[in-house]
Amino acid sequence: MGSIKVITFFNNKGGVGKTTTVYHVAWMLSEMGIKSIAIDLDPQSNLTSMFLSDDRLETIYESEEPCTVLNSISPIISGDPYEPVHIEPITSKLGLILGDLALSTFEDKLSDAWLKCLDGDAYSFRIMSIFNTIINDAAQRFHAKYILIDVGPNLGAINRAVLLSSDYMIIPVASDLFSLQGIKNIGATLHTWKQQWDKRLEQKPAKTTFTIPNGNIKPAGYIVMQYSAKESRPVQSYLRWANRIPRIFKEYVLNDNIPTNYTVEDDPNCIGLLKHYRSLAPMSMEAHKPIFLLKPADGAIGAHLYAVKKSYEEFQLFTENILTHCK
Repeated sequence: MGSIKVITFFNNKGGVGKTTTVYHVAWMLSEMGIKSIAIDLDPQSNLTSMFLSDDRLETIYESEEPCTVLNSISPIISGDPYEPVHIEPITSKLGLILGDLALSTFEDKLSDAWLKCLDGDAYSFRIMSIFNTIINDAAQRFHAKYILIDVGPNLGAINRAVLLSSDYMIIPVASDLFSLQGIKNIGATLHTWKQQWDKRLEQKPAKTTFTIPNGNIKPAGYIVMQYSAKESRPVQSYLRWANRIPRIFKEYVLNDNIPTNYTVEDDPNCIGLLKHYRSLAPMSMEAHKPIFLLKPADGAIGAHLYAVKKSYEEFQLFTENILTHCK
Protein backbone atom coordinates (compact mmCIF):
# COMPACT_ATOMS: atom_id res chain seq x y z
CA MET A 1 0.00 0.00 0.00
CA GLY A 2 3.01 2.28 -0.39
CA SER A 3 3.06 5.18 2.01
CA ILE A 4 -0.61 4.79 3.01
CA LYS A 5 -1.04 3.43 6.53
CA VAL A 6 -4.22 1.46 7.21
CA ILE A 7 -5.03 1.26 10.94
CA THR A 8 -7.95 -0.79 12.25
CA PHE A 9 -9.21 -0.23 15.79
CA PHE A 10 -10.52 -3.55 17.06
CA ASN A 11 -11.72 -5.28 20.19
CA ASN A 12 -14.22 -8.12 20.25
CA LYS A 13 -15.50 -6.73 23.55
CA GLY A 14 -17.93 -3.86 22.94
CA GLY A 15 -18.41 -0.69 24.95
CA VAL A 16 -14.73 0.22 25.35
CA GLY A 17 -14.92 3.55 23.50
CA LYS A 18 -13.45 2.28 20.23
CA THR A 19 -15.68 4.34 17.91
CA THR A 20 -15.19 7.53 19.94
CA THR A 21 -11.43 7.00 19.71
CA VAL A 22 -11.47 6.62 15.92
CA TYR A 23 -13.63 9.75 15.67
CA HIS A 24 -11.30 11.89 17.78
CA VAL A 25 -8.07 10.62 16.20
CA ALA A 26 -9.49 11.29 12.71
CA TRP A 27 -10.41 14.85 13.72
CA MET A 28 -7.02 15.44 15.33
CA LEU A 29 -5.19 14.27 12.18
CA SER A 30 -7.22 16.87 10.30
CA GLU A 31 -6.22 19.50 12.88
CA MET A 32 -2.59 18.48 12.37
CA GLY A 33 -2.96 18.99 8.61
CA ILE A 34 -2.64 15.28 7.78
CA LYS A 35 -5.05 13.94 5.16
CA SER A 36 -6.95 10.88 6.35
CA ILE A 37 -10.13 8.90 5.82
CA ALA A 38 -12.26 7.30 8.51
CA ILE A 39 -14.09 4.16 7.33
CA ASP A 40 -17.14 2.89 9.18
CA LEU A 41 -17.20 -0.91 8.78
CA ASP A 42 -19.25 -1.61 11.89
CA PRO A 43 -22.78 -2.50 10.71
CA GLN A 44 -24.11 -0.48 13.67
CA SER A 45 -22.79 2.63 11.83
CA ASN A 46 -22.19 4.61 15.03
CA LEU A 47 -19.11 6.34 13.60
CA THR A 48 -21.20 7.66 10.70
CA SER A 49 -23.83 9.06 13.05
CA MET A 50 -21.11 10.78 15.14
CA PHE A 51 -19.74 12.60 12.11
CA LEU A 52 -22.96 13.57 10.33
CA SER A 53 -25.85 15.81 11.32
CA ASP A 54 -29.32 14.32 11.71
CA ASP A 55 -30.44 16.13 8.55
CA ARG A 56 -27.58 14.70 6.49
CA LEU A 57 -28.20 11.21 7.85
CA GLU A 58 -31.88 11.48 6.95
CA THR A 59 -31.07 12.71 3.43
CA ILE A 60 -28.72 9.78 2.84
CA TYR A 61 -30.62 6.88 4.35
CA GLU A 62 -34.25 7.85 3.73
CA SER A 63 -33.70 8.81 0.09
CA GLU A 64 -31.46 5.75 -0.30
CA GLU A 65 -28.79 7.96 -1.86
CA PRO A 66 -26.11 5.53 -3.13
CA CYS A 67 -23.23 6.71 -0.98
CA THR A 68 -22.55 4.09 1.72
CA VAL A 69 -19.76 1.55 1.66
CA LEU A 70 -22.27 -1.12 0.60
CA ASN A 71 -22.84 0.68 -2.70
CA SER A 72 -19.27 -0.23 -3.66
CA ILE A 73 -19.50 -3.76 -2.30
CA SER A 74 -22.77 -4.79 -4.01
CA PRO A 75 -21.53 -4.51 -7.64
CA ILE A 76 -18.52 -6.72 -6.88
CA ILE A 77 -20.78 -9.35 -5.26
CA SER A 78 -22.91 -9.29 -8.43
CA GLY A 79 -19.82 -9.76 -10.61
CA ASP A 80 -20.10 -6.22 -12.02
CA PRO A 81 -17.28 -3.64 -12.28
CA TYR A 82 -16.24 -1.86 -9.09
CA GLU A 83 -18.09 1.39 -8.35
CA PRO A 84 -15.81 4.02 -6.76
CA VAL A 85 -16.73 4.47 -3.11
CA HIS A 86 -18.33 7.74 -1.98
CA ILE A 87 -16.09 9.85 0.26
CA GLU A 88 -18.08 12.28 2.42
CA PRO A 89 -15.99 15.43 3.00
CA ILE A 90 -15.86 16.35 6.70
CA THR A 91 -13.02 18.87 6.35
CA SER A 92 -10.53 19.51 3.53
CA LYS A 93 -8.21 17.04 5.28
CA LEU A 94 -10.75 14.48 6.52
CA GLY A 95 -13.07 12.19 4.57
CA LEU A 96 -15.61 9.63 5.76
CA ILE A 97 -16.74 6.40 4.14
CA LEU A 98 -20.24 5.85 5.45
CA GLY A 99 -21.41 2.72 7.22
CA ASP A 100 -24.51 0.70 6.36
CA LEU A 101 -26.76 -1.39 8.60
CA ALA A 102 -27.14 -3.88 5.75
CA LEU A 103 -23.38 -4.54 5.75
CA SER A 104 -24.02 -7.51 8.06
CA THR A 105 -25.74 -9.31 5.15
CA PHE A 106 -22.28 -9.51 3.54
CA GLU A 107 -20.96 -11.87 6.27
CA ASP A 108 -22.21 -15.05 4.55
CA LYS A 109 -20.70 -14.10 1.19
CA LEU A 110 -17.32 -13.54 2.85
CA SER A 111 -17.53 -16.84 4.75
CA ASP A 112 -18.29 -18.67 1.51
CA ALA A 113 -15.45 -16.86 -0.32
CA TRP A 114 -13.04 -17.72 2.51
CA LEU A 115 -13.62 -21.44 1.92
CA LYS A 116 -13.51 -21.24 -1.89
CA CYS A 117 -10.19 -19.36 -1.89
CA LEU A 118 -8.62 -22.71 -0.96
CA ASP A 119 -9.64 -23.89 -4.46
CA GLY A 120 -8.00 -20.86 -6.11
CA ASP A 121 -11.39 -19.43 -7.13
CA ALA A 122 -10.76 -15.96 -8.65
CA TYR A 123 -14.21 -14.57 -7.77
CA SER A 124 -13.72 -15.57 -4.12
CA PHE A 125 -10.36 -13.80 -3.99
CA ARG A 126 -12.07 -10.73 -5.46
CA ILE A 127 -14.66 -10.84 -2.65
CA MET A 128 -11.96 -11.31 0.01
CA SER A 129 -10.03 -8.35 -1.46
CA ILE A 130 -13.05 -6.03 -1.48
CA PHE A 131 -11.98 -3.85 1.45
CA ASN A 132 -8.47 -3.64 0.06
CA THR A 133 -9.97 -2.38 -3.22
CA ILE A 134 -12.10 0.25 -1.43
CA ILE A 135 -9.19 1.41 0.77
CA ASN A 136 -6.76 1.83 -2.13
CA ASP A 137 -9.34 3.58 -4.33
CA ALA A 138 -10.39 6.02 -1.58
CA ALA A 139 -6.82 6.76 -0.45
CA GLN A 140 -5.69 7.47 -3.99
CA ARG A 141 -8.60 9.81 -4.82
CA PHE A 142 -8.46 11.70 -1.50
CA HIS A 143 -4.63 11.67 -1.34
CA ALA A 144 -4.94 10.27 2.19
CA LYS A 145 -1.92 9.33 4.22
CA TYR A 146 -3.85 7.43 6.89
CA ILE A 147 -6.94 5.25 6.79
CA LEU A 148 -8.63 4.69 10.16
CA ILE A 149 -11.13 1.84 10.31
CA ASP A 150 -13.82 1.20 12.89
CA VAL A 151 -15.19 -2.36 13.01
CA GLY A 152 -17.82 -4.14 15.09
CA PRO A 153 -17.02 -6.02 18.33
CA ASN A 154 -16.93 -9.57 16.93
CA LEU A 155 -14.66 -12.16 15.34
CA GLY A 156 -16.77 -12.53 12.19
CA ALA A 157 -15.97 -12.73 8.47
CA ILE A 158 -16.17 -8.97 7.83
CA ASN A 159 -13.60 -8.20 10.52
CA ARG A 160 -11.34 -10.99 9.29
CA ALA A 161 -11.34 -9.54 5.75
CA VAL A 162 -10.80 -6.00 7.08
CA LEU A 163 -7.89 -6.95 9.34
CA LEU A 164 -6.19 -8.92 6.57
CA SER A 165 -6.38 -5.73 4.47
CA SER A 166 -4.87 -3.55 7.23
CA ASP A 167 -1.31 -2.58 8.04
CA TYR A 168 -1.84 -2.12 11.79
CA MET A 169 -4.27 -3.11 14.51
CA ILE A 170 -4.81 -1.06 17.68
CA ILE A 171 -6.78 -2.59 20.55
CA PRO A 172 -8.77 -0.18 22.75
CA VAL A 173 -9.32 -1.83 26.13
CA ALA A 174 -11.11 -1.02 29.36
CA SER A 175 -9.62 -1.94 32.72
CA ASP A 176 -11.70 -5.03 33.47
CA LEU A 177 -11.67 -8.80 33.30
CA PHE A 178 -13.55 -9.02 29.99
CA SER A 179 -11.13 -6.70 28.22
CA LEU A 180 -8.29 -9.03 29.25
CA GLN A 181 -10.29 -11.95 27.81
CA GLY A 182 -10.83 -9.90 24.65
CA ILE A 183 -7.08 -9.39 24.21
CA LYS A 184 -6.51 -13.15 24.53
CA ASN A 185 -9.24 -13.90 21.94
CA ILE A 186 -7.92 -11.33 19.47
CA GLY A 187 -4.34 -12.55 19.76
CA ALA A 188 -5.19 -16.21 19.18
CA THR A 189 -7.67 -15.45 16.39
CA LEU A 190 -5.40 -13.04 14.52
CA HIS A 191 -2.54 -15.56 14.40
CA THR A 192 -4.94 -18.22 13.09
CA TRP A 193 -6.36 -15.92 10.43
CA LYS A 194 -2.90 -14.94 9.19
CA GLN A 195 -1.77 -18.56 8.96
CA GLN A 196 -4.96 -19.56 7.12
CA TRP A 197 -4.67 -16.62 4.71
CA ASP A 198 -1.03 -17.52 3.93
CA LYS A 199 -2.28 -20.99 3.01
CA ARG A 200 -4.91 -19.47 0.70
CA LEU A 201 -2.39 -17.12 -0.91
CA GLU A 202 -0.56 -20.21 -2.18
CA GLN A 203 -3.67 -20.87 -4.32
CA LYS A 204 -4.23 -17.30 -5.56
CA PRO A 205 -4.78 -16.81 -9.32
CA ALA A 206 -1.70 -15.89 -11.34
CA LYS A 207 -3.30 -12.82 -12.92
CA THR A 208 -5.96 -10.56 -11.43
CA THR A 209 -7.32 -7.08 -12.17
CA PHE A 210 -7.41 -6.33 -8.42
CA THR A 211 -4.83 -6.32 -5.63
CA ILE A 212 -5.01 -9.21 -3.17
CA PRO A 213 -4.05 -8.18 0.39
CA ASN A 214 -0.94 -9.86 1.82
CA GLY A 215 -2.47 -10.17 5.31
CA ASN A 216 0.70 -8.76 6.85
CA ILE A 217 -1.02 -6.87 9.68
CA LYS A 218 1.02 -5.81 12.72
CA PRO A 219 -0.35 -5.25 16.24
CA ALA A 220 0.68 -1.63 16.95
CA GLY A 221 -0.32 -1.64 20.61
CA TYR A 222 -3.27 -0.98 22.87
CA ILE A 223 -5.09 2.02 24.34
CA VAL A 224 -6.44 1.97 27.89
CA MET A 225 -9.78 3.73 27.93
CA GLN A 226 -11.59 6.01 30.32
CA TYR A 227 -9.58 5.96 33.49
CA SER A 228 -10.55 8.40 36.21
CA ALA A 229 -7.68 10.76 36.77
CA LYS A 230 -6.39 11.54 40.24
CA GLU A 231 -3.45 13.93 40.21
CA SER A 232 -3.04 12.92 36.55
CA ARG A 233 -2.44 9.26 37.47
CA PRO A 234 -4.89 6.36 37.32
CA VAL A 235 -6.55 5.47 40.63
CA GLN A 236 -5.67 2.28 42.46
CA SER A 237 -8.90 0.33 41.82
CA TYR A 238 -8.44 0.91 38.11
CA LEU A 239 -4.87 -0.38 38.15
CA ARG A 240 -5.93 -3.75 39.55
CA TRP A 241 -6.86 -4.88 36.03
CA ALA A 242 -4.88 -2.35 33.98
CA ASN A 243 -1.47 -3.57 35.20
CA ARG A 244 -2.25 -7.09 33.96
CA ILE A 245 -2.68 -5.80 30.40
CA PRO A 246 1.07 -5.49 29.50
CA ARG A 247 1.73 -9.20 30.17
CA ILE A 248 -1.48 -10.40 28.47
CA PHE A 249 -0.86 -8.27 25.36
CA LYS A 250 2.79 -9.36 25.12
CA GLU A 251 2.00 -13.05 25.56
CA TYR A 252 -1.19 -13.45 23.52
CA VAL A 253 -0.93 -10.77 20.82
CA LEU A 254 2.85 -10.55 20.30
CA ASN A 255 3.49 -14.26 21.09
CA ASP A 256 6.27 -13.22 23.44
CA ASN A 257 6.40 -15.31 26.62
CA ILE A 258 9.38 -13.55 28.19
CA PRO A 259 8.16 -12.24 31.58
CA THR A 260 7.58 -8.51 31.88
CA ASN A 261 7.28 -6.28 34.94
CA TYR A 262 5.92 -3.27 33.09
CA THR A 263 3.01 -1.36 34.54
CA VAL A 264 0.44 -0.01 32.12
CA GLU A 265 1.98 3.47 32.51
CA ASP A 266 5.47 2.50 31.31
CA ASP A 267 4.65 -0.35 28.89
CA PRO A 268 6.07 0.48 25.41
CA ASN A 269 3.07 -1.35 23.87
CA CYS A 270 0.65 1.05 25.58
CA ILE A 271 -0.09 3.83 23.08
CA GLY A 272 -1.97 5.94 25.60
CA LEU A 273 -4.20 6.22 28.64
CA LEU A 274 -7.36 8.08 27.64
CA LYS A 275 -9.25 9.92 30.35
CA HIS A 276 -12.96 9.79 30.94
CA TYR A 277 -14.10 13.23 29.82
CA ARG A 278 -17.43 12.91 31.62
CA SER A 279 -19.79 15.82 30.87
CA LEU A 280 -17.84 16.85 27.75
CA ALA A 281 -18.77 13.57 26.00
CA PRO A 282 -22.54 14.23 25.68
CA MET A 283 -21.75 17.84 24.65
CA SER A 284 -19.52 16.47 21.88
CA MET A 285 -22.24 14.09 20.66
CA GLU A 286 -24.84 16.85 20.62
CA ALA A 287 -22.61 19.28 18.71
CA HIS A 288 -21.22 16.62 16.28
CA LYS A 289 -17.76 17.88 17.20
CA PRO A 290 -14.78 16.29 18.94
CA ILE A 291 -14.37 17.19 22.61
CA PHE A 292 -11.30 19.28 21.90
CA LEU A 293 -13.12 21.59 19.43
CA LEU A 294 -16.12 22.44 21.65
CA LYS A 295 -16.86 26.15 21.98
CA PRO A 296 -18.83 28.24 24.53
CA ALA A 297 -21.76 28.18 22.08
CA ASP A 298 -21.79 24.37 22.48
CA GLY A 299 -22.03 24.72 26.27
CA ALA A 300 -18.30 24.58 27.05
CA ILE A 301 -17.97 27.44 29.53
CA GLY A 302 -15.98 28.00 32.71
CA ALA A 303 -14.25 24.83 33.90
CA HIS A 304 -15.53 23.03 30.82
CA LEU A 305 -13.65 25.40 28.55
CA TYR A 306 -10.41 24.75 30.44
CA ALA A 307 -11.02 20.98 30.09
CA VAL A 308 -11.58 21.42 26.34
CA LYS A 309 -8.22 23.21 25.94
CA LYS A 310 -6.48 20.56 28.02
CA SER A 311 -8.10 17.77 25.97
CA TYR A 312 -6.69 19.30 22.75
CA GLU A 313 -3.13 18.88 24.06
CA GLU A 314 -3.88 15.36 25.29
CA PHE A 315 -5.42 14.17 22.01
CA GLN A 316 -2.62 15.74 19.99
CA LEU A 317 0.01 13.88 22.02
CA PHE A 318 -2.08 10.71 21.86
CA THR A 319 -2.43 10.95 18.06
CA GLU A 320 1.30 11.57 17.68
CA ASN A 321 1.88 8.38 19.73
CA ILE A 322 -0.35 6.44 17.32
CA LEU A 323 1.66 7.70 14.33
CA THR A 324 4.90 6.70 16.10
CA HIS A 325 3.56 3.17 16.72
CA CYS A 326 2.33 2.85 13.13
CA LYS A 327 5.49 3.74 11.20
